[in-house]
Amino acid sequence: MKYIEIINFWYSDNIKKYWFSSTPQLDQEIREKYENLWLMGMSGELDKWQSSPKGCLALIILLDQFPLNMFRGQEKSFQSEKKSIDIALKAVNCHFDEKIDLDKLSFLFMPFMHSEKLEDQERAVSLYEKYNLTDNARFAKHHRDIIKKFGRFPHRNKILGRDSTSLEIEYLNSKSAFKG
Repeated sequence: MKYIEIINFWYSDNIKKYWFSSTPQLDQEIREKYENLWLMGMSGELDKWQSSPKGCLALIILLDQFPLNMFRGQEKSFQSEKKSIDIALKAVNCHFDEKIDLDKLSFLFMPFMHSEKLEDQERAVSLYEKYNLTDNARFAKHHRDIIKKFGRFPHRNKILGRDSTSLEIEYLNSKSAFKG
């Protein structure tokens, strides 16, 4: 499978509508189609994709987005997060962001928004603002503010086996809580 197939799948009209509100059926479809490829990406077998803008984008979708679908609610859903952040950083450092269509660019930066490091969060806000991706910038600021306040995403605590602080529990029980 070539990386262009991942991009075509992810940006198809049928899938776009489920980017931020998936279904169990779509999660299963992504797992059936892409879990083996995800394992190859995790093992480094697809690292050569990092030599092009579209290859980086496809790897980021494979390693950052697909695990959230394939392993929803499981610790494994965050297993490839660090690698996707590293790829996003490489892509930006190589100026690949300047070579990707604006309508596809938001997912190149998404690993920074998923990171629990404030530096990555600030990078997400900056990049979304640079390209006037207003909705993404708004969500990036929201994610950044959670990391500023808690140093992590409290909604991940249960999945990752982390104890929640009393402030995190209060937040998670509030109407304004971000639950992932």
